[in-house]
Amino acid sequence: MRDFIITAWCSVMDAEQNPLRNIPNNSTRHYVMQVLAFMWGVLFSLAVGSWTIFGATVVGHAFIIGGIFVTLSVFEAAKRKPGVFQFREGYHSAGRSRGSIWVNGQRTVLPVNDPGGEHE
Repeated sequence: MRDFIITAWCSVMDAEQNPLRNIPNNSTRHYVMQVLAFMWGVLFSLAVGSWTIFGATVVGHAFIIGGIFVTLSVFEAAKRKPGVFQFREGYHSAGRSRGSIWVNGQRTVLPVNDPGGEHE
């Protein structure tokens, strides 16, 4: 029983063992796990907070089932098409992939080889 629990836990919570392992970028993999963790935290908060009212409990269960669906969809996408989680090569975020930004009402074209991000 102990081995089953450990295996089940790792198959979901360990990004090296769950389907997110197919995403080559470790930062992206971590981000997707963080989004899923946030979603599950909200869902369980909604479910636990609504035990006193049947209708709210039904809604809470619907959210939990929806959360399971989203999690499985993300895992399946990571397994089948890991490239979905990659941005343009050399860029840190989707926002930098546009090639320009607006500053004080003026369009500013970004340098082609600049990877972007405020921490460089």
